[in-house]
Amino acid sequence: VEAVHLIADGKAPRIPQPKEGATYEGIQKKENAEISWDQPAAALHNWIRGHDKVPGAWTTINGQVVTFYGSSLLDASVPDGQELTIKGASRPGLVTKNGLVIFGNDGKMVLVRNLQFEDGKMIPASKYFSSDETTALELTEEEKKIAEDIR
Repeated sequence: VEAVHLIADGKAPRIPQPKEGATYEGIQKKENAEISWDQPAAALHNWIRGHDKVPGAWTTINGQVVTFYGSSLLDASVPDGQELTIKGASRPGLVTKNGLVIFGNDGKMVLVRNLQFEDGKMIPASKYFSSDETTALELTEEEKKIAEDIR
């Protein structure tokens, strides 16, 4: 209560914070968040997790910058999946039904759940090789008649 009264009266002491030991690190920039692949799986996971959401840990796949989100360590046998070559990685990743499996230099695995491309489009990592399948809407004769009536 006394401290609140001192502040309200404008009489609270002001002690400047010493510069020694300050740990301010500035805002993280995207260009500093590139993934270095010569690390164990735990370090890769921590790097991705530490940059999740901003600015996002990224790498180059097929000449395009791809940002990784939602990583977790994977302690299981190597799952089945389609190989994905990642620039700088010693071993290709695997696109599986659960996401993208990447490997540390210790042979252990990390599962990445979401990928974001340079154009801002985000997809589940498990859908990396899926094409954007769009089907045309086909109307029945009755629906066509309703559409004409609405027009």
